[in-house]
Amino acid sequence: MSTDSPQRDAPIDAGLIDDLLWRGLIAHSTDLDALREALAAGSVRYYVGFDPTAPSMHMGNLVQIVTAVRLQRAGHTPFLLVGGATGMIGDPKESSERSLNDADTVQNWTARLRGQLEPYVSFEGANAATMVNNYDWTENLSTIDFLRDIGKHFPVNRMLARDVVRSRLESGISYTEFSYVLLQSMDFLNLYRQHGVTLQFGGSDQWGNLTGGVELIRRAEGGQAHAFATPLVTKADGTKYGKTEGGALWLDPAMMSPYAFYQFWLNVEDEKVGELLRIFTFLDRTEIEALESAHAEKPFLRAAQRTLAEQVTSLVHGDEELAAAQAASQALFGGGDLQTLSVATLAAALREAGAVQVERTDALPSVVDLLVEAGLVGSKGEARRTITEGGAYLNNVRVEDVDARPSATDLIGGTWLVLRRGKKKFAGVEVA
Repeated sequence: MSTDSPQRDAPIDAGLIDDLLWRGLIAHSTDLDALREALAAGSVRYYVGFDPTAPSMHMGNLVQIVTAVRLQRAGHTPFLLVGGATGMIGDPKESSERSLNDADTVQNWTARLRGQLEPYVSFEGANAATMVNNYDWTENLSTIDFLRDIGKHFPVNRMLARDVVRSRLESGISYTEFSYVLLQSMDFLNLYRQHGVTLQFGGSDQWGNLTGGVELIRRAEGGQAHAFATPLVTKADGTKYGKTEGGALWLDPAMMSPYAFYQFWLNVEDEKVGELLRIFTFLDRTEIEALESAHAEKPFLRAAQRTLAEQVTSLVHGDEELAAAQAASQALFGGGDLQTLSVATLAAALREAGAVQVERTDALPSVVDLLVEAGLVGSKGEARRTITEGGAYLNNVRVEDVDARPSATDLIGGTWLVLRRGKKKFAGVEVA
């Protein structure tokens, strides 16, 4: 992790709300003037929660992570909550009932998410971060106490008015998912009582849960609390970001390689790059607006996308993995030495681009056969024409002989061959 540490003992940044608004990070909020006043008056204790419903966090979680970092850098005090209890249930989905994970799985994922979160915030200084797990205050809570102390503050008509609940009423929603809002609201109440936390934020799909906690604090304690929700990040066509052909945009490098992660950001749509720079990077307004201006003038240079990919990959995976991803990207398109890449980086890049396996034998298939096998050409005749016209490359070296056949010494890391057709089409061959 190579992101700069949040400023320790940071002075209060009175311009925080204006910056969040400019970045488009406030989709909904409780009284914004009251929130602005509270944040300007001194260090506010705030929390954001992450449920362990998968073994890794993803792009949607990253919105909350960088927002938490912004607040800490502005002088406020983070409490990062990993939901060992709420992760056993899961917030209601709009489409169908969640599959419940067993306790051991949730416990394992809870530990993994804590490890992923820790590098982003500072645990030292006057506004040091605190990590909490809501299982700690729910494990021994009796059903009677939960219903008397928490449930009595939740009118059923208010719970039925939640969008996700309304959308599920016809298809059916279990009491387990229906009651999730009580558990998340209880988290806010507990953190308010035990630690003086007065602000919660989360994604816009959490807005009913966020306001439920604010209302519970008012009803149970007569206290004032605040909440805001970040927007759902979508593609230009309105569909959700964070989905690739292989699944979610995971932050765990074992689930999505740093190379694939870098390529995702490098290839975002022109219409969205400014928005994503605002949300996911710590570049200031002047820097981002300069990039947007340059991009509008010469979008084909993709300077804004390159900066976005560099900033976010460095933030999540560190400068070393960023450099490796950049080197792989350059080398695979003929601009660098493939032999200098680590086998792990090369393998990840080739599997992302498309790779085929061939059996390890005394004689490897010909380049013509490999071009067909890798899908770079449609036939052997097309493969021969590609070679004759000078458009076929093996490990970035032009193939000039239509009968060429790679040897064992051509295998990078003893396993890989890189085939390229022209400047932009390449594929990997894994000899196994």
